[in-house]
Amino acid sequence: MLLGNSCVKAPKVLTAEKVFEVEAVTGEGSIWHPDRRSLFWVDIEGKTLYEYFPSKKDCNVRTFDRMISTVVPETDSTVIVAFQDEIARVNLCNQSVTSIASIPDENGTIRCNDGKCDPAGRLWVGTMSLNATPQAGKLYCVLPDGMVITKITKVSISNGIVWSANKKYMYYNDTPTRKIVRYRYDVSNGDILYDGVAVSIPSEQGLPDGMTIDSEDNLWIAQWGGFGVYCYNPYTGDLLAKVEVPAPNVTSCAFGGRSMDELYITTARSGLSDEELKKYPLSGSLFYCKPGAKGIQANYFNE
Repeated sequence: MLLGNSCVKAPKVLTAEKVFEVEAVTGEGSIWHPDRRSLFWVDIEGKTLYEYFPSKKDCNVRTFDRMISTVVPETDSTVIVAFQDEIARVNLCNQSVTSIASIPDENGTIRCNDGKCDPAGRLWVGTMSLNATPQAGKLYCVLPDGMVITKITKVSISNGIVWSANKKYMYYNDTPTRKIVRYRYDVSNGDILYDGVAVSIPSEQGLPDGMTIDSEDNLWIAQWGGFGVYCYNPYTGDLLAKVEVPAPNVTSCAFGGRSMDELYITTARSGLSDEELKKYPLSGSLFYCKPGAKGIQANYFNE
């Protein structure tokens, strides 16, 4: 196991391998669905929902008429997704889509980005500007009855949200800040209170994107421009490990598998030149490694 302590001197270095090759523009939102024993992720601009089955080493692919940025489990046959301006339920058996809540898109200038469910089954989802306007986004909490509550304002690129095992802390990042922020979290009502910076990302390691948490409360952060997933102790800020990925723009990560000891990693082709794509042709694909840590099961919507 990777134990978080300030005595760690050099981070462990691991290498990810390709498990499913695809040219996703922006692969994102990876999450393991325990009931289906599958990994979901999305291609935002590609308007595509992927479901990878390790047992078959193959994917189900579902396309939509609009951008999709987040997916979380609800039942063994339904998932909740975030489209540009709407939270909806997708029935995986008959492909039907049912609206749950509308998210303000500011006349088409804002879209949903990353999101996850908290330990009480509420969906937290953030937004960002389509034209890169700073601080134009927000972080919302969507209740099962469709109520939408604004939690954080003046967000530039909402990303990477997870909760500690004891349900007392929430970790979150606004990508351009290069900081993972800790909030005190009240599971009974979803209230949060700023509790400081847990991790600061050096500029040479890229920008923090999607994030997951392991059973020891260490944070695994996909870093855009950082060629990998980096593991940090959020209580000391120490870098414990790096999973090297043969793609510059690493976008999300999620533990999965029968024992929750497999780390799946998404990547993007977005932002890369033709020359960079020739150098890193697997950009956009899904990767995997066994990092010697175990994750915790994803929270379900309305659980």
